[in-house]
Amino acid sequence: MTSTPPKIANLIAAEIKATPAQVSAAADLLDGGATVPFVARYRKEVTGGLDDTQLRVLSERLTYLRELEARRAAILESISGQGKLTDELSARIHAVSTKAELEDIYLPYKPKRRTKAEIARERGLGPLAERILADRSAVPADLAGGFLSAEVPDVKTALDGARDIVAEGIAENADLLKRLREHMKQNAFLRSRVVEGKQAAGAKFSDYFDHTERWATVPSHRALAMLRGWNEEVLSVDIVVDQDNAEPVKPVERIIASFYSLGTKPGDKWLAEAIGWTWRVKLSPSLSLDLMREMRERAEEEAIRVFARNLKDLLLAAPAGTRATMGLDPGIRTGVKVAVVDNTGKLLDTTTVYPFPPRNDVRGAQAELASLVRKHKVELIAIGNGTGSRETEKLVADMLAALPAPKPTKVIVSEAGASVYSASETAAAEFPNLDVSLRGAVSIARRLQDPLAELVKIEPKSIGVGQYQHDVDQGKLSRSLDAVVEDAVNAVGVDLNTASAPLLSRVSGLGKASAEAIVAHRDANGPFASRQELLKVPRLGARTFEQCAGFLRIPNGREPLDASAVHPEAYGVAKKIVAACGRDLRTLMGDSAALKTLDPKAFVDERFGLPTVKDILSELEKPGRDPRPEFRTATFAEGVDDIKDLKVGMQLEGTVTNVAAFGAFVDIGVHQDGLVHVSQLADRFVKDPHEVVKAGDVVTVRVTEVDVPRKRIGLSMRKDGGGTAPRDQAPREKFRQPAAKPQAPAQGALGAALAEAMKRK
Repeated sequence: MTSTPPKIANLIAAEIKATPAQVSAAADLLDGGATVPFVARYRKEVTGGLDDTQLRVLSERLTYLRELEARRAAILESISGQGKLTDELSARIHAVSTKAELEDIYLPYKPKRRTKAEIARERGLGPLAERILADRSAVPADLAGGFLSAEVPDVKTALDGARDIVAEGIAENADLLKRLREHMKQNAFLRSRVVEGKQAAGAKFSDYFDHTERWATVPSHRALAMLRGWNEEVLSVDIVVDQDNAEPVKPVERIIASFYSLGTKPGDKWLAEAIGWTWRVKLSPSLSLDLMREMRERAEEEAIRVFARNLKDLLLAAPAGTRATMGLDPGIRTGVKVAVVDNTGKLLDTTTVYPFPPRNDVRGAQAELASLVRKHKVELIAIGNGTGSRETEKLVADMLAALPAPKPTKVIVSEAGASVYSASETAAAEFPNLDVSLRGAVSIARRLQDPLAELVKIEPKSIGVGQYQHDVDQGKLSRSLDAVVEDAVNAVGVDLNTASAPLLSRVSGLGKASAEAIVAHRDANGPFASRQELLKVPRLGARTFEQCAGFLRIPNGREPLDASAVHPEAYGVAKKIVAACGRDLRTLMGDSAALKTLDPKAFVDERFGLPTVKDILSELEKPGRDPRPEFRTATFAEGVDDIKDLKVGMQLEGTVTNVAAFGAFVDIGVHQDGLVHVSQLADRFVKDPHEVVKAGDVVTVRVTEVDVPRKRIGLSMRKDGGGTAPRDQAPREKFRQPAAKPQAPAQGALGAALAEAMKRK
């Protein structure tokens, strides 16, 4: 097990508002193989009650800081091996807290390929550079005359070599680099321009054809939009610094000069020119690339956070419950695919109907759907929201109008990722003899019954509740989304006897192999009668049982506590509570009044503290409670089926499909989500849209803008009348600078470096 140094524990503790002891304890548990959900739920005494959010941050920072320490040790060893490690240098290396600062210090000592400065030194020009710097009163050209040779034929060649040596020293000065970065971060602007001739092809980037704003405050969605435009060769994107400063010597050059105490002597003049050259050729491109990379990372982190938050909301959306459901995957020419599942999600029937051109068999389609409703006692009809959705909804509405009560409830369901599931190995294993097109209809039906159980079968980033998900670091995105899925599954709990292998694989401590082993054991031996029977599953040992058991439920099993979130290790405490009430466990569970008369402190022992006892009492009050909200559906307006049907001022009901930093997207039933800008979410200032809405919410909106050519719909949730919302986040802060001629995206040193960096990503 890896120990956590006090320095790391102190840093993380300050960041997550905890104590170093809490951090160390949690790190020991995670290093020992415990999962975040398990630690958050069942080890509160050990960690002092750290929640899953704190634990996720702790885990990420622990990895980063341990990598930093490993790199620090490697650098110290490298410099020491060169015989150049001093006490002062060692102290500086130990003091830095980021990888970037560490690499800046290491730069002069880092083994590098043969540079121009190295070549100049080989030609004997090192002493010339030293003499120019040491004696500013001497004329550099005169000094250079003494260093001519076969390899250095003239004074210009000698002075150029000296300049290369001086420039390398400037570019490897860690303190100077830190100060320049700080200046650039405070004063840099991000500027985008359209590449000449790309106006029509890149119309979707028209907001950024002539756009400039502060680097420090550019929002994630705008940064990623500009970088995508740059990558598609529609935009040129640059970092510009001090461009509005008309002085011949720019502030950045003065910063560099201040490190070398420039005066008015001949050597000072030469050095000033060398500094200007170094800035233009070396420092400006490399630091601009650093800022561009940092901006991208910052934007990606925010985009990933937004995606993760939306995914969590979608996974924890209200389940319609265990009711027979018909799933419809709309299609015009190819027909509407139909699947009926029973209240457990088991497939009962499938067909395809063709109510639309070219067949136009409306009556036949309605008759077949009505027959399936009667045959299987269908209570819910889930209609995918893709192409043909509104037409299919009308078909169903007309069919339902002719049916006697009670009638099924029709619901529009997001089909994001359904096609991915249909073609997946999971779907093929589940329905080997079912046509791919019909598997999507099954998924649509099941995701209405239980969104979480069905969506876990799909790769999280294919669910489509984020922006620019294909532009961000895919490894970071996958790790973040996997953590969201894990937390969601374990927050709800899983029925051990009905859960699919993909759902079980997301339970704390289980993976693909152990989940499949559980299902195989269940298929061979019948339902599990108790949690303890999990230990009979091949290769599922005590350690895995400890991690997973509390999150697995067995309703109506041999042991009543198996239906709750009480961990088997704490059943003894639960039974002491039951004994204190003098009641049968089954009659006590759910009796809030009786349980509230108990003093939790009376049941604390040397192993289980007050947090665990309180959790057990809460669980006994509401055993196996589901944290998800009540099921509710949006009702789309009749006759509003297309963006062309919208009129400004219309009041409509819709479902929130996606929440971004700048607002929320709402499905109002016209095949194009509308945007409620953050300024239109409420009759008050809203900093974060998630304060007001989340994915899956049913909301009432008013149409404020309809742009048919660009397929943009502006919506408002304000009660005061609102207005047309800005297209992106908040009133945009514009900084107009002298227009520069648009350049090709990869032109010049910075462009080339960026191009190479993009290729690597």
